[in-house]
Amino acid sequence: MRKRLYVGNLSYDTSEDRLREVFSEHGEVVDVALITDRYTGRSRGFAFVELATEEQAEEAVNVMNGKTVDGRDLRVAEAKKREERGDGQEGSQKREDSW
Repeated sequence: MRKRLYVGNLSYDTSEDRLREVFSEHGEVVDVALITDRYTGRSRGFAFVELATEEQAEEAVNVMNGKTVDGRDLRVAEAKKREERGDGQEGSQKREDSW
């Protein structure tokens, strides 16, 4: 089963191709999504890398977390689904209406 990883603390110069290259050493990279600012197009310093199996993803987390790529020490962890993350509204009520 495929497994998606969060990759943070990226250099703004790191490309999707570079991420594919370094993560392919640990398994089959199915997808790479470098997150960019919608207005400037500049990298936001994090990405998601999807590997073909859970075992490959686990190996990648163990080896790549803390590894220096393009001058930055990566933070690599299993990506969390949106509903598992905080909603960014700590201490306030959720809005029930949507605009």
